[in-house]
Amino acid sequence: DRQTLVAVLQFLRRSNLRESEEILRREARLLGDDLGAAALSPASAGLLVGSGSDADSGDAMLGRGTGAAAVAIGGSVATVATSSPGVAAVAAVPPGKGGARGHCGVGASSWRDPWERGCPLWPLFAHWLFQADKPLLLADGFAVGGAVVVEDQPDVSAVLSAYNQQGDPTLYEEYYSGLKHFIECSLDCHRAELSQLFYPLFVHMYLELVYNQHESEAKSFFERFHGDQECYYQDDLRVLSSLTKKEHMKGNETMLDFRTSKFVLRISRDSYQLLKRHLQEKQNNQIWNIVQEHLYIDIFDGMPRSKQQIDAMVGSLAGEAKREANKAKVFFGLLKEPEFDVPLDDEDEEGENEEGKPKKKKPKKDNVGSKSKKQDPNAPPQNRIPLPELKDSDKLDKVMNMKEAARRVRLGPECLPSICFYTFLNAYQGLTAVDITDDSSMIVGGFADSTVRVWSVTPKKLRSVKTAADLSLIDKESDDVLERIMDEKTASELKILYGHSGPVYGTSFSPDRNYLLSCSEDGTVRLWSLQTFTCLVGYKGHNYPVWDTQFSPYGYYFVSGGHDRVARLWATDHYQPLRIFAGHLADVTCTRFHPNSNYIATGSADRTIRLWDVLNGNCVRIFTGHKGPIHSLAFSPNGRFLATGATDGRVLLWDIGHGLMVGELKGHTDTIYALRFSRDGEILASGSMDNTVRLWDAVKAFEDLETDDFTTATGHINLPENSQDLLLGTYMTKSTPVVHLHFTRRNLLLAAGAYSSQ
Repeated sequence: DRQTLVAVLQFLRRSNLRESEEILRREARLLGDDLGAAALSPASAGLLVGSGSDADSGDAMLGRGTGAAAVAIGGSVATVATSSPGVAAVAAVPPGKGGARGHCGVGASSWRDPWERGCPLWPLFAHWLFQADKPLLLADGFAVGGAVVVEDQPDVSAVLSAYNQQGDPTLYEEYYSGLKHFIECSLDCHRAELSQLFYPLFVHMYLELVYNQHESEAKSFFERFHGDQECYYQDDLRVLSSLTKKEHMKGNETMLDFRTSKFVLRISRDSYQLLKRHLQEKQNNQIWNIVQEHLYIDIFDGMPRSKQQIDAMVGSLAGEAKREANKAKVFFGLLKEPEFDVPLDDEDEEGENEEGKPKKKKPKKDNVGSKSKKQDPNAPPQNRIPLPELKDSDKLDKVMNMKEAARRVRLGPECLPSICFYTFLNAYQGLTAVDITDDSSMIVGGFADSTVRVWSVTPKKLRSVKTAADLSLIDKESDDVLERIMDEKTASELKILYGHSGPVYGTSFSPDRNYLLSCSEDGTVRLWSLQTFTCLVGYKGHNYPVWDTQFSPYGYYFVSGGHDRVARLWATDHYQPLRIFAGHLADVTCTRFHPNSNYIATGSADRTIRLWDVLNGNCVRIFTGHKGPIHSLAFSPNGRFLATGATDGRVLLWDIGHGLMVGELKGHTDTIYALRFSRDGEILASGSMDNTVRLWDAVKAFEDLETDDFTTATGHINLPENSQDLLLGTYMTKSTPVVHLHFTRRNLLLAAGAYSSQ
C-alpha cells in the first residue's frame, strides 16, 4: 500500500541509497518527490507493527494491524510496516560477510510469488538478487551470487550453540516450578491449553543445563520434573535421560530434531495473553526466551480447547501441525475410469476364464460401470500426472473385475464378511511382510532370512516362461500362444526368490500381476518378474534399511520409505527416484498411494502422517494425534478418508479434504499392522499384534461429520466418547499376530500372519 511504500522510500533516502530508491519508485510508478499526505515522519520508519502468526508466536511485536518486514542494508536495520504478512526480513549481505541464517529470513513461501501478494519490497529484492557482487542469503539455505549454504543437514555445533548460557543454573528449577504453579492455579479453561508448555520447556531447559555443563543441576532438574510429563512422551524422555554430558549431544538425532524443528503448540489467544502477562510480570526472561526461540505458538481466536480435544491431537515429536500446513487444496476424488463395454455373461463359469475373450454383447448396466461415467468434482485433472496406458490385458482384467463386482456381497452391520485366515506355520525364517494380489490368486511373504516366497492360492500352479531355445519353436500366430510359452515342467505352488542380503520388510504386487516389489534391510528395492521368477532391477537410493514399498494402483510408479527419514517415488523404468519426499523427523515406516495415484501417504516413527503431492513433491497434509510410530495406512475406496494405525493400539480416521481428524477407534491392545477398507467402503478391518481382527462400521464413523469452517480453522474436533458402538466384531486367532488384510473383489476378507508358539 502507499503508506508502506512511502516509509520504505524515506528510509532509502535517509540511508543515501538513491539507486534503490529510484528502482522502487519506477516499479511503484511513484515519480518525482510527490509523496503526498501519506508521508511519514523519519521516526515512524522505525515503527514495528505485528500481526498474523509471527506476532502470535511470541515475537515481541506490539499492536496489531499490518504485517512487518525488516530491511537490512549495509548493516543498518530499519523495520517498516507492510501490508504483506508473508514478507519476513530481507538482507543484502556484503561480500565476505559469510551467511549466518539470522541475517535474513525470506522464507521460500514469502518470495516465490510476491507479485500475487502485492509485496512492495519485491523490486528491491529482485535488484539485489541479480547483482552478482552482493550475495543474498535466503532462509531455506541457498545463496545467490556467493557461496551456497546447505541447510538440509544442520551443523551440529551450530545447532547446539543456541543453548548459550542465559540464566543462573540454580534458578532453573525455581523458574519451572513457578510456571507450573501458575498454570495449575489458572482457570480450568486455560489450564489444559497452557499445560502443553510443560514438555517442550522441560526438554529445552534440561538441554540448556547439559550444554552449559551444569551436570548436577541438570540431573536434579530431570529427576524432579520428568514424572510430571504426559505418559506418551516416556520413550523420548528415556532417550533424553541418557544425555548427561555436552559431548553426548553431538550427533544425537533426537536432540537435533528437537532443536531444529520448532515445537508447535496450538493455543487460544486468551490463554496466550494470560501466559505472556504472567511471564512479563515475573520478569521470567529465561522461559520467555525459550518460548520465543524454540516454540511456535499457533494462536487462534475463540474458545480454548478442552483436555480431551488437546489429547486427541498432540503426541508427535514436534507437537501439533501448524494449521497452515493443512490448508492446501487436495484433489481427493477418483479419476474417471476408461469406458468400455461390460458383457452380460451370467452363465459364465465361476472358475478361471481368463483366456475366454468377452463376446460382443449389449453393455451391462451394473453399478460399477455407471459409477465411473460421471466426473468426480474433487478429482484431479485426468492428465495431471502421466499414467500408463491400459493394455488389452488390463482391459480384460477390468472386465473381469466388473463381473466380480456385480456378484459382490454388500456388507454392513447386518451382513459381515467371512474371514479366511492364511497362517504361516513353522515360519522359523521369520515372516516380516505379506501381500496378496488384487484378484486374490497369489500371496507373497518376505522373510528375515532375506528370501521372498510366492505361493499360488488357486488350483492354478505358478509356471515360468520357457527357455529362449524352446520359445523359438512356438507358433506365434496360434490362439493359445500365451499358454504355450509357459513351461509345464516348472509348475509348482511355491517359488522362492533369492537376491536380498538382509530381512525383507515390504512386498507389493503390481496391479497387472506381472511384477513384484520387495524392499529390504540391505537398502535396496528389487523388482521381480512373475513370468520368469527372476530379479529384473535392484533400485539403490536409500542408504539404510527400507521399511516399506508399494505399487501405484495404476502400476508403473512405486514408492519406498526407510530409515533415512525420506520416501522416494520411482518409476519401474528409471534407475533414479523421480521424487524425494523429505520432512519426517524419524524413519518412514509405511507408505500408501491414494486411489487416484496423485498423492502418497507416509507414516513415520515421528508419530505423524504426511500426505505428499506426486506432481510437485510438496507436503499437503500433516496429521498428528498418534502416540507411537505409525505402522499401517488405508485410504477409503472413494479417496475422501484415511485410516491410520500405530503402536498405541488406536485407529485414527482423517478427512483428507478438510485436513481434520474425524474419528478414533479404540479396542486393540497392541500395534496395528494391517488396515483395509471393504471394496465399497462400508467396513474397515484392522489387524493387530494382539492376535485379533476387528471390524468397524465405516459408514457410521463418517456420517454427520462436523467439518464447518470453525472446526477446520481451530481444530475443535469433537470425537465420540465411545467407539465401541462402531465395533461390529472381534475375531481372535489362536496365537497368530495379524500382519496383512485383504478384501477380495467379492468382499471376502483374507488375513495373514505367522503362528507364534510363545
